[in-house]
Amino acid sequence: MTKIIAVANQKGGVGKTTTAVNLSSCVAAKGKRVLLVDLDPQGNTTSGYGIIKRGLEHSTYSVILDGDDVKQSIVKTDYKVDVLPSSTKLAGAAVELVALENRHAKLRNALNKVSEAYDYIFIDCPPALDLLTINAFSAADTVLVPIQCEFFALEGLSELMNTIRLVKQHYNKYIDIEGVLLTMFDSRLNLTLQVVAEVKKYFPNKVYKTTIPRNVRLSEAPSFGQPINYYDRTSKGAKSYMELAEEFLNRNK
Repeated sequence: MTKIIAVANQKGGVGKTTTAVNLSSCVAAKGKRVLLVDLDPQGNTTSGYGIIKRGLEHSTYSVILDGDDVKQSIVKTDYKVDVLPSSTKLAGAAVELVALENRHAKLRNALNKVSEAYDYIFIDCPPALDLLTINAFSAADTVLVPIQCEFFALEGLSELMNTIRLVKQHYNKYIDIEGVLLTMFDSRLNLTLQVVAEVKKYFPNKVYKTTIPRNVRLSEAPSFGQPINYYDRTSKGAKSYMELAEEFLNRNK
């Protein structure tokens, strides 16, 4: 049975796209069938898999707004992960969706047509709580929340949880928190340890044991269009995301 996971945090710069790109690749490397949906207008997930965005005929925009065939819109990559790529047109999609009937369910309806082909579908959400994110949450079974180990880590999380509660009430009663991932982790800093304690208090039993360190190779990989386990499998970043993939799969046995 397919599980759909939205990777979301409306705060930018927390490692959301890095996690979507690399966790999906590491889960696929473990032999699972994986689809990655880029729902962020910036399209960094699409670039992170080496897909050239300019001139793309099909994208998440055309699937959601134009009713394009989702099967024809999926791109096969060299990294065992299929990608439904983003388009710059997505920037206006939240406004265009307002006028549509069943606007919250456009992505869910599209993914229903391909879900049987995959074990896991990851959705990289935009850094905003708009109608695109509502679409992701309406389609998803769970939400994975990356949180940066910094002073403002918990800022905005109450809004995120409130959005999930509203979606649960009105659109998707089964949605739950998949887990909380601590990123840019540095155990030498007192602030990091304070943030970890606060996050565990806010999300009891949901915080992954695996943490993602600050790592230069993780920052470099997207510019080469490769997930970290292909760009440099011996790096700290690659080892951390492989450990996260193992923990993720163990939780989902």
